[in-house]
Amino acid sequence: MEAGKLNINTLIDEAKFTPFHWGVLFWCLLIIIFDGYDLVIYGVALPLLMQEWGLNAVQAGLLASTALFGMMFGAMCFGTLSDKIGRKKTIMICVAIFSGFTFLGAFASNPTEFGILRFLAGLGIGGVMPNVVALMTEYAPKRIRSTLVALMFSGYAIGGMSSALLGAWLVPLHGWQIMFYIAILPLLALPLVWKFLPESLMYLTNKKELEKVSNIVQKIAPEQAITAQTQFVLDDVTKGDEAPLKALFQQGRSFSTFMFWVAFFMCLLMVYALGSWLPKLMIQAGYSLGASMIFLFALNIGGMVGAIGGGALADRFHIKKVLTIMFMSGAIALILLGFNSPQIVLYTLIAVAGAATIGSQILLYTFVAQYYPSTVRSTGMGWASGVGRIGAIVGPVLTGALLTMNLPHQMNFLVIAIPGVIAALAIFLVNMKASVDGKIAHQAQAAAEVKTANISSHS
Repeated sequence: MEAGKLNINTLIDEAKFTPFHWGVLFWCLLIIIFDGYDLVIYGVALPLLMQEWGLNAVQAGLLASTALFGMMFGAMCFGTLSDKIGRKKTIMICVAIFSGFTFLGAFASNPTEFGILRFLAGLGIGGVMPNVVALMTEYAPKRIRSTLVALMFSGYAIGGMSSALLGAWLVPLHGWQIMFYIAILPLLALPLVWKFLPESLMYLTNKKELEKVSNIVQKIAPEQAITAQTQFVLDDVTKGDEAPLKALFQQGRSFSTFMFWVAFFMCLLMVYALGSWLPKLMIQAGYSLGASMIFLFALNIGGMVGAIGGGALADRFHIKKVLTIMFMSGAIALILLGFNSPQIVLYTLIAVAGAATIGSQILLYTFVAQYYPSTVRSTGMGWASGVGRIGAIVGPVLTGALLTMNLPHQMNFLVIAIPGVIAALAIFLVNMKASVDGKIAHQAQAAAEVKTANISSHS
């Protein structure tokens, strides 16, 4: 590298883990906890809402899907917006949207009002996810990137579990509205987020905000000498990557983009199918209601372990291999759930299914974030996540339809396992040569070959 030039991408990749990184992890984790709380809130309030408004199961399901539709549009729109106005501003807008409209949900007097407010809250929930992942990915040192993103994502399960525990404690005393009142807290926390959450360093470098870049670089790499002559540079933007959405289908990425969409669709179909119907599936298989609720807890615990363990494995081995194996393991575990097994084996199988669905969803975000260049990263994740949300809408409906057919319970689990096999195949077919790392490796190889050829011609 030329004297006076400092490559931001290389600096972050090779950085030691500093208190600054802890700060980014903490604030991103907190936002994800809020996000997880907001997402589970409907399930907690559902029994009382059905009673209060006289809803049947189909109407309750449709009401649940309003937030999912919002999340689909939010992921697609805010992912692209973030590549234009910056990660931090977009995250702030999304937090304000989901916190404000969830809070207003407490004042809904009928299902229509409630559905509209859940759709609007969903826009914020869907939008915050790809952007927080993109920000964490852009700041994480390369050797522990997958682990840090997975740790941050564990906040999702923490938020969901907090929502369930608070609901069990507060709802019988204060009614379903109390859960929605609590949702105002993220909005009140926004001034702190604004003060402490840093903007993406890649974005600041692109916008030539040199003073801010210099301050952050000093925190990431205190040993780095910065003078008035230091030029901050990024890896070269490949021609065509300036237009984010179009860029997903350029540079040989079209097939892999489609494969990511398939994997996200199948993965979220499984996550939401199991999240919505696992207790009911286990009751049908002959277990008590109490045991069935514990199964749901085991699923989420498996999800957390799968995310953090999978993240650590992805930093040692390639994330593509880890994901393919996880999806296949999940499919096998789900098929085996259809057969009677001792209790300990059942809990283990459900934990594996949780790791392969909830855990894999988290690693999928990480994989997509690492695959695309920083200029189109949020767009890539936003659209993959948006297509995934369609799977999230289909999952509960499909499983509900399965249950009405009164098939043998082994068949139910077999059908839910099939998306796992398709997701494993989709990830296996992703072309790594078109990824950022693949292109860098190719350029390095080409440069080495030219150098070798020059040496040979001179000798």
